Amino acid sequence: MPEMGNLITAMVTPFDDDLQVDYDRVAELALRLADAGSDLLIAGTTGESPTTTDDEKLEMMEVVRDAVGDDVAIMAGTGSNSTAKSIELTRRASKLDIDAIMLVGPYYNKPSQEGFYQHFATVAAETDLPVIVYNVPGRTGKNIEAPTVVRLAQEIENIVGSKEASGDIAQIAEICRDAPEGFRVWSGDDAMTLPVLSVGGVGVISVAGHIAAEEIGEMIDSYHNGDVARAAGIHHRLMPLYDACFLASGNPPCVKRALEICGIDCGGTRLPVVPASDADTATIRAVCESLGYAAG
Repeated sequence: MPEMGNLITAMVTPFDDDLQVDYDRVAELALRLADAGSDLLIAGTTGESPTTTDDEKLEMMEVVRDAVGDDVAIMAGTGSNSTAKSIELTRRASKLDIDAIMLVGPYYNKPSQEGFYQHFATVAAETDLPVIVYNVPGRTGKNIEAPTVVRLAQEIENIVGSKEASGDIAQIAEICRDAPEGFRVWSGDDAMTLPVLSVGGVGVISVAGHIAAEEIGEMIDSYHNGDVARAAGIHHRLMPLYDACFLASGNPPCVKRALEICGIDCGGTRLPVVPASDADTATIRAVCESLGYAAG
């Protein structure tokens, strides 16, 4: 079983013209990302997890494994705001050939810190796979505080990492400082990758990796190898792309449009998410062209 790497791309879900999952294009996209040096997250928010069914998620996991083989690590997003539903999908996913589970913080019901702890501990007990906690308060409405993440890391053996998208570098630094040795922290925001590396993080669970996986991987490797100037240079070059992935049209519409502009059509989006606006498309196109990623 491969360990999750420092660069993991949160895959979009390709749809056909009827907005059904296009499993052939799922396989093609997964292989493209793997060839660019990225491990893979299936059924994250970027993959439209709120509007894909459990059966679709599980089939995508199987299709991706068949496409990329055994050397690429695959993480499965199985969390929700219902502990019972999270357990059900985690159990089903754990029977497949995947390498880790990611559990998002319960959204909308806004649990207490003790509620977060009990939720993650209870779901993690239902799998033997490594579990990554995903903190994204901008989407869930509630921050998972550093002491809660550290407590989970200390007390739950298979909770081995966190994806941090709080944007709070002091909080992320606290987790990196206080969590047990071997606990891994990934940035959940492309633009925060370099700052997160600077306080002890390992890399990023990325959206922009769909377009620039090789450059992002080089940035992370450069930092870990001590070439901070090189890492900073790549970070600065890619900042317009990071921004373009999160324009007003949101994620995943912006990155799906970027993929289309770069010659990889992954189809539309399921309501209530709608495709990128004309104005945002123009910005995304200009950025992809300026970076040399747009299709000829």
